[in-house]
Amino acid sequence: MRCHGNPLTQPGMFGRRGFLVAGAASGLGLSLPQLLMREASAEIKQYDFVKPKAKSVIHIYLPGGMAQQESWDPKPYSPMEYRGDLGTIKTNTGEVIGSAMPQLAKRADKYCVIRSMSHGEAAHERGTHNMFTGYKPSPALSYPSFGAVVSHEYGPRNNLPAYICVPNVPNEFAGTGYLPSSYGGFALGADPARDDFQVRDLNLAGGVDEARFMRRKRALEMVNQRFVTGTSADNVGAMNTFYERAYDLLDTPEAKAAFDLSKEDDKTRDRYGRNQAGSRMLMCRRLIEAGSRLVTMTYGSWDMHTSITSGIRGQMPSFDQGLAVLLDDLSERGLLDETLVMVTSEFGRTPKINADAGRDHWPKVFSVMLAGGGVQGGMIHGASDSTASEPELDPVSPADLATTMYRLLGIVADKELMAPGDRPIEIVDGGNVIEKILT
Repeated sequence: MRCHGNPLTQPGMFGRRGFLVAGAASGLGLSLPQLLMREASAEIKQYDFVKPKAKSVIHIYLPGGMAQQESWDPKPYSPMEYRGDLGTIKTNTGEVIGSAMPQLAKRADKYCVIRSMSHGEAAHERGTHNMFTGYKPSPALSYPSFGAVVSHEYGPRNNLPAYICVPNVPNEFAGTGYLPSSYGGFALGADPARDDFQVRDLNLAGGVDEARFMRRKRALEMVNQRFVTGTSADNVGAMNTFYERAYDLLDTPEAKAAFDLSKEDDKTRDRYGRNQAGSRMLMCRRLIEAGSRLVTMTYGSWDMHTSITSGIRGQMPSFDQGLAVLLDDLSERGLLDETLVMVTSEFGRTPKINADAGRDHWPKVFSVMLAGGGVQGGMIHGASDSTASEPELDPVSPADLATTMYRLLGIVADKELMAPGDRPIEIVDGGNVIEKILT
């Protein structure tokens, strides 16, 4: 049996015969205000349940704008001033990618490359905003990042923060926007690649034992309770939430252990690479495996206006090694099918090499990579034209990418969240799921 709704809640019931209906309803014990409330409720958005395919996301962000021509979308048949000095390498699926990624070429069956990403923002800040929120920047409203939305919708798991940034919050657009600041990312505060790496504030201060810590905690709780009940300011409530979650983390040995790379054997550390890319990706795997929902990681500086060939040769090898091993490791542990790995940058680079042997900003077309979490492997989606100047097939916007990511997590992208002034704002406005790449 399927319920088709109460006819008393249908819009337009207060037309010509509206009062007759209202009068009839009063016999059922409904007052006119109650009827008006039901009328209003009929206009509230209803959201169907979306079954998640991914439990977690690892968002690897390459700041500066990585060149698609030297990575995911080379142009070997274009003139030298367009294709650049670096060659190509054939993947295990028969496609070609940049020659600086030989390890990823052997794992192309595990990931999907979208070669038709496009937006109109050529400034770093504005492009970054697009790729962290799914929205174009607006002076009227600050939008929440992917991590903040996931934290808001799902909350912590296994006493680990829902949203973690490795090594730090990467930019101002990775924050909570109009959402309460309690949904912000937990930053490690240090680089896992350092020999003296320690997560900031994760251990008790020197001279403070467990008993003393508990006394301090109880005293602080008493003070906080009086303070929080006396004000409704967001930052006060958020600070109280931060303290509570910090205590949960300190009180859970398994959660604390997730941040400890020394728990990994030397073979695994060497396999990922004892460098920034490898250590950060290994940390991402540990955090996802322990229960964090979305981990944002940054690596490198890809704003190569000069000497792009040497720049790629300097930064790409450790990225290539680390990402290839991350995909293998997640697969071996049975985590890849439930973990979405997403590699993005704020835009691409110009089709033509400039006078300084580099490439400048180019948002008209660029590439991103997705793997696991309900995404088909061994696939190329969309295409750029012969010189990587603009999309030639199936253009994809940041809103489309965000909507697809949320769908895989079981979050309805057009769900309305409440912004200041009681304004309902959709999580993503106007994005479409990229159905062709889903399993």
